[in-house]
Amino acid sequence: MQFKDYYQVLGVEPTAGDAEIKTAYRRMARKYHPDVSKEAGAEDKFKGVNEAYEALRDPQKRKAYDQLRSQGYRPGEEFRPPPDFGRGGVGGNPGFDFEEVFGSDGSAGGGFSDFFEGLFGRRAQAGAAPRGPRPAGDTRAKVSVPLQAIHDGGNVRLDINGKHLDVRIPKGVRPGQVIRLGGQGSGGGNLLLEVEYAAHPQFEVDGRNIIYVLPVAPWQAALGATVSVPTLGGSVELKVPADSEAGRKLRLRGRGLPGTPAGDQIVELEITAPRAVTERQRTVYRMLASAFEGNDE
Repeated sequence: MQFKDYYQVLGVEPTAGDAEIKTAYRRMARKYHPDVSKEAGAEDKFKGVNEAYEALRDPQKRKAYDQLRSQGYRPGEEFRPPPDFGRGGVGGNPGFDFEEVFGSDGSAGGGFSDFFEGLFGRRAQAGAAPRGPRPAGDTRAKVSVPLQAIHDGGNVRLDINGKHLDVRIPKGVRPGQVIRLGGQGSGGGNLLLEVEYAAHPQFEVDGRNIIYVLPVAPWQAALGATVSVPTLGGSVELKVPADSEAGRKLRLRGRGLPGTPAGDQIVELEITAPRAVTERQRTVYRMLASAFEGNDE
């Protein structure tokens, strides 16, 4: 399989903190989102950005990836982790064996991102403390569920260890909760799916609340405006109060994830100045600079 430099994909340094990685992901996901971008290959780039963020946002996965990256692999280079990879280096799990997950030719997963599904899905099965007796043949796996499916509930087709299954997602299911699929496990036992939330290009999750960063023009922030804001339940109109500053948070009640009570959507304002492309626009910016000269407050 080919090595991918996830830091390069997101345009950050390997020393980047969580906040910097999150900001870079958000920027690039917006740029390449298939509903927005007209660039050739945008969909593949969008998938690559999501794959990189899924690996780097989780401390355990990032540690595993950094351990691989330290071997000196270059993007596109065929690679094979050393035989002792994962033994004591990732979560102190001495039982992990790369060949057990991928096979002797390293191709069973079919893709580099499957390394993490194999590593952490298998570790969840082998290392998780049982919560009581389980029938023989039950297997456990983690499943990354799209945020829209968490909000809406209903049947969703998911890829679980290379197998496509229709899974009924309870509306508002929480991370860590388990969905049981009877007869879908090893040897006809149960398949126990531990829910994770998949990264979303626009929204972040804080409990049941949804966080959304709204770009507004300087004049909208200064004079006030009514703007359209996306939510998981559809777009709504939001009034931006006059004299708003960057970082101000506005609340859309009940627009978060379902629950009792339902969460809210928190809209954080991000003031962005459009690029001046005409002489008239540059003149206006010069007038603006003159009008605010010496005003540091």
